Amino acid sequence: MPSFDIVSSFDMQEIDNAINMVVRDIANRYDFRGSNTSVTLDKGDKSITILADNTMQLAAVVDMIKSRAIGRGVSLKVFKFHDEETAAGTSLRQKISMKEGIDKDRAKKINKMIKDKKLKVQSQIQGEQLRVTGKKIDDLQSVISMLKTSDLDIELQFINMKS
Repeated sequence: MPSFDIVSSFDMQEIDNAINMVVRDIANRYDFRGSNTSVTLDKGDKSITILADNTMQLAAVVDMIKSRAIGRGVSLKVFKFHDEETAAGTSLRQKISMKEGIDKDRAKKINKMIKDKKLKVQSQIQGEQLRVTGKKIDDLQSVISMLKTSDLDIELQFINMKS
């Protein structure tokens, strides 16, 4: 019976490459000369920490991270931007966490969207992913296209397509 899995993941190496490019950009840009602006990636915690002297530099670094991530093929839906906070002295800190996996509420929402489509497919939640099975591959492909066009706040990948 044909099936596929719906997951939400990202490539940590691509994010690492994007952050390294941003660090190089900060070192080369004139408006960051003499500032204590830094970007650090914590792979274990799956978070990025930005340290900047003022809000203008912080916004510029966030824009650089967004543009470099898009250039590396990483969706912006992966990032969760937290509020900026004051750090030591007059500097500012902002944390960006990365979302991976489909939580229970979103999985139920996706499951309901698939059921409302009224196709002859079954979907079930398996941990942080969903498995969709059906008799026809065309039904599975219509589920994929429906989910691609839906406005969800997480990035979805469709893997393990078996016929």
